Formats: sequence, C-alpha cells, structure tokens
Amino acid sequence: MDRMFRVLGFWTGIFAVLFYIGHMNEMALLFFAQTVILIALGYLGLSERVYVYIFAGYCTLFFVGFTYYSVFILVPSFGH
Repeated sequence: MDRMFRVLGFWTGIFAVLFYIGHMNEMALLFFAQTVILIALGYLGLSERVYVYIFAGYCTLFFVGFTYYSVFILVPSFGH
C-alpha cells in the first residue's frame, strides 16, 4: 500500500507539471503540495489499515471540497 501512495504522488506530480505548463499556477501549487504529502506518506511504512484510513480521509476531503466549489463558487459559462 505504501507503493500506491508513491504512485499517487507520481501522478499528482505529472498533473502539477501539466498545470504549470498550462499557466494554471494555483492548481499547480495545489498538486505539488499533494505530491509532496503523498510521497512522504509512502515512505513512512505505516500499516495497511492506516493507509486505507488516510486514503478514505483524502477522498472524503476531496469530494467535500469539490462539491463545495462546484455548487457555491463555480460560475457556469453556458458555452460562451
């Protein structure tokens, strides 16, 4: 399970670079921070149960944040 956190860190790092190239600096910083955290967690060597709990918390935080953003902050463009 610790390897999967390093894999998640790798992919968030790839997305961070792509966001940076696309001049989306705030999103790039968010993904660079996630990369550092996920890779650091991958090298801690915790138990499988703790890794699953951390991943569940990560998913819950993402879903709550994304739902808040999409409902209260995002302004629809209607294709214009």
